[in-house]
Amino acid sequence: MNVAPRPAIASILPDAIDWRRDFHRHPELMYELPRTAGIVAARLREFGFDEVIEGVGRTGVLGLLHGANGAAATPERRVLFRADMDALPIEEASGVAHASEAPGRMHACGHDGHTAILLGAARLLAQTRAFDGTLVFCFQPAEEGQAGAQAMIDDGMLERFPVKGAYALHNWPGMPVGEFGVMRGAAMASADGVFITVRGKGGHAAAPNTARDPIVAAGHIITAVQTIVSRVVDPFEKAVVSITAINGGDAFNVIPDTVEMKCGFRCFSEDVGRVIEEELWRICEKTGEAFGVAVEVKRPPLTPYPPTVNHPAETEIALVAMRAAVGGDRVSDDLPPVMGSEDFAFVLRQVPGAYVLIGNGGSAALHNPGYDFDDGAIAPGIAYWSELAARVLPL
Repeated sequence: MNVAPRPAIASILPDAIDWRRDFHRHPELMYELPRTAGIVAARLREFGFDEVIEGVGRTGVLGLLHGANGAAATPERRVLFRADMDALPIEEASGVAHASEAPGRMHACGHDGHTAILLGAARLLAQTRAFDGTLVFCFQPAEEGQAGAQAMIDDGMLERFPVKGAYALHNWPGMPVGEFGVMRGAAMASADGVFITVRGKGGHAAAPNTARDPIVAAGHIITAVQTIVSRVVDPFEKAVVSITAINGGDAFNVIPDTVEMKCGFRCFSEDVGRVIEEELWRICEKTGEAFGVAVEVKRPPLTPYPPTVNHPAETEIALVAMRAAVGGDRVSDDLPPVMGSEDFAFVLRQVPGAYVLIGNGGSAALHNPGYDFDDGAIAPGIAYWSELAARVLPL
């Protein structure tokens, strides 16, 4: 069911669609967002924002918009709205007229849509200023695996502009366009992983007694790791532990010196994450001792993502805003958590808030070469942000 946007949003919608498709044609990766971030900053200045700050967390943009009664005097009158800007290293196969013009890069997760929606809301709210306090509009780089939210926090975003709440929105294929939903409590899983290197002693496969076989030891580690979820983690908790890569040896008649593996794990609680990590380290250490090999466990250079956990009071405020935006019959108030991860988790670690979903209809899945954001979600998305502003900072 399509609902006609209110007149103020309808007047913004053609430009917002143009912005979205322009971002889609010109995707940029991780922290390398000179064009995208530059356009966002220019738009905010054009809308009359009170302050625009570029280069936060390398290429993030913050825009401050004061309400009808002027700037917030305390954090209790200041709230953060966030959109992510980066694309993915995927070759596009959507076939749309506004497809990516950059080989090997595309907006396969809808961050072009998130940015356009928040820009549309920025324009509308700059016209009305129908709230009391200051809105901090956060346009974030590097959500896709390089912890851009944490980079902006490390660069002083929340110290310079402390807020009482923080909110983010993400599109969701399979949910009807323009409908909304939210998870209560745990919303998205953590994303963590390690490199495991098993160092043995190579030798001739015809004389295994002269070697210390790292492949056999690695096999036992693989088997034992499967017991972490089934036998160590509380069965009422959700978790996944997977060995996702194994490399060692290249000949029929040679036992190699080393085997290298990658292990990923996800869960919805930082306490469960610590249990998984401790057990993984224990299995590797003790298996190495049992087989007479050395086992090294190292973290990759990427920052692990914590679970994304919605806060109760802020979730209720978001639900009120969603229902006001599109009607209560188009809002789901208790979606199941998702094993995917999201770096807005870093913000929600420090500030209470809510992460909500907006429908993207029957599109291809996120991170799929055939994906495209549905422009039909832009108007309800703008409506949500404007309704949320009125409720988190009421006049």
